[in-house]
This record gives sequence, structure tokens and C-alpha cells, in this order.
Amino acid sequence: MYSVQRAIPGIEAEVIVIDNNSTDGSVNYLKPVFPWIKFVANKENLGYAKANNQGWQMARGQYLLFLNPDTILSEDCLHQSLQVLQQQSGIGAVGVRMLDGSGRFLPESKRGFPSPRASFFKLSGLINVFPRSRIVAQYYLGQLPEKVNNEIDVLTGAFMMVKQAVLQQTGGFDERFFMYGEDIDLSYRIKLAGFRNFYLATASMIHFKGESTKKDMAYTKRFYTAMRIFVDKHYEKESRLFSVMVQLAIAVRGVLSFTGRTVLRQQLPQDANRVIQTIVVGGHAETKKAVLGLKTNPVKRNIVIVTGLREIKAVMQVQKTREIIFCAGSISYKEIFCCMEEMEGEVDFKIFAADSNSIVGSMSKNNTGETVVCYG
Repeated sequence: MYSVQRAIPGIEAEVIVIDNNSTDGSVNYLKPVFPWIKFVANKENLGYAKANNQGWQMARGQYLLFLNPDTILSEDCLHQSLQVLQQQSGIGAVGVRMLDGSGRFLPESKRGFPSPRASFFKLSGLINVFPRSRIVAQYYLGQLPEKVNNEIDVLTGAFMMVKQAVLQQTGGFDERFFMYGEDIDLSYRIKLAGFRNFYLATASMIHFKGESTKKDMAYTKRFYTAMRIFVDKHYEKESRLFSVMVQLAIAVRGVLSFTGRTVLRQQLPQDANRVIQTIVVGGHAETKKAVLGLKTNPVKRNIVIVTGLREIKAVMQVQKTREIIFCAGSISYKEIFCCMEEMEGEVDFKIFAADSNSIVGSMSKNNTGETVVCYG
């Protein structure tokens, strides 16, 4: 919410939040904090596609952005996306370059259609062996550079900006997809209608991924079932036998991925007495509030406060830093993302939004991350 608020100045915008019967009290908490946002609280989980259609039908804008809740936008993200849709003819939808909570590029930022062949290479794991191959890595368009703007096949539903007229022509999301796959299907129909999908590499965002859903067997089944629905809907006539093979691969891969995550969780070391070496970077008021919040957290931290990003390296040369907390306020989200990419994998990152009461971060795209509630 805070990053959206910082990204919309200069844009005539309305924000609609569709809550699919969440149980964490987030709607009641957020309403007084963001009185200018329209909240809709569903009494049941309608699924991602149906909830997005619900919001779309309420919206009045010429351009619509479908955005996941587990995201943080750079300040220029919306302006750049709108500029593409307004100035380049034939483009129906735009997506941006996504990073996970560790600063790593997310390959699903640019995807090809999951044809039987592309699905086979992805599900078999061969895509990880040949990540740049035009043929083997077709699912993630591995041959296309991540930092170059390109026309692509599939945009992710985590950030999909679409022209209102294009949605009206294509009919929005197919509600047979409860969660996952609906963005692939809509991207496919956008191209069938004669429009182009565009990957905007110059605009960036964080997509924590692990926050939007629990990675359990129900998730695994739902994700791979969605892929099967798409294959049956659009590729069954091309190869009925291959569709059966894909479904079998989906079932095997689902079981293996769930088992792997379970073993990983069981092997993670737990050290309640460890002290985390932490750097908090930002303006005086922001860092003061962040430190107060950290002191209420049971995790033990040795905290060093710095005022600018350039000072981080100097501190890290003196002490072995485990965690960096960015205070977004005096520092822009765009600057934070650049720093995360530069230091990818070296430390854990968390972000504290100015005027908020929480610090969030997630170093794994497969599991939910950490939220530190701040007071004061």
C-alpha cells in the first residue's frame, strides 16, 4: 500500500482492494490507515481470477493494474508502464521486471506460452540445465536478456497493467482458474485478439511470492492443475497424447517439490541464542522507529545505524553483517532495489516503509517471510 501510494502522484488513480475472506484482520487494520482506498471484503475465497474480475468491474479507469498484495513497487513503475500503453500502438498489456526478497531476478517476469514442449522442459527440470536456450528455456524466454525491453507472450498476474478496452474485448480472467494460470490464459487471449504483451525491463518491483499463499500440498496441486487446464484448453487438439504425458509429469513433480520443501524445513538449524548483526539504513526518524520496533522482537540483534546506502559497505568491512533493514522514506524504493541487486545473496534484506508499523522481508520465494511489528 505504501509503495503504491508513493507511485501514484501525478496519476489520476483509484485503488480497489478485494479481500478474499482473509482471517488476519488486515482489512479492519488497513481501512483507517488508507481511508482513500476502497475495500471489498468477500465472505468466501472466490479465487484469484474471480476476485480480479470483481475489482475490474468496479473500476472506472482507462487503464487497469492487477497487483498482488505481496509486492513493493518502485516510484516510477506505474508512470513508465502507463507511458508504454499510451505511446506505443498495438500494446494491450504491460509487465515489469520483478525481483524476489533477496534481490534475485524472477524469471517469470517474462514467459512464453506453456506449450506441450515448453511445459515438458520446465516440468522435467531441463530448463534449469539450459536456462539460456531458445528451445529448452522457452517457458521463461531464457534467450531474452532480463534488462532489455521486449515483446513477450505471458505477463504475470502479480503485476499486469491492461487497457480497459482490451479487457472488455477479451472478457477478463477465466474464472475456471481458481489461482495460478489465469494470467497465462489472459495473456494468450490478449495476443489472439491482436494485441501485444510487453515486458518493461526498466521498471522494477519486489514480489515476495511466498507471502501470497502457503506452500503446502494444496498449493502444489492447485498450481499444476491450473497448468493442466491451460494445456487442455489451448493445446489438446495439437497433441492429446502429450497432454496426458504433461499431466503425469505434473503429478510427479508436485509430489517431489512438496517432499523437497518438507525435508528442507526439517533440516533448517534453529539457534535461539544467536545474535544477528544488523544494519539499519535511512533517515533519523525512520531508523529510530525501526530500532524501537526491533527491540520488541524476540530475535537478538546487534544494530548499527547508517544514514546512506554508501555507508553500508564500510560497515560490512568491519563486521560480518547478516541483515540489512532499509527505511523507505529518505531512501527511494528504486534505490533500495538497486542496492539489493548489487548485494544479492550476501545478507538478508528487510524493508520498513515510512509511516508504517511493520518491517517485512522474505529471503525465500518458496516460504512465507518475516514481519516485525514496530511500535512508537
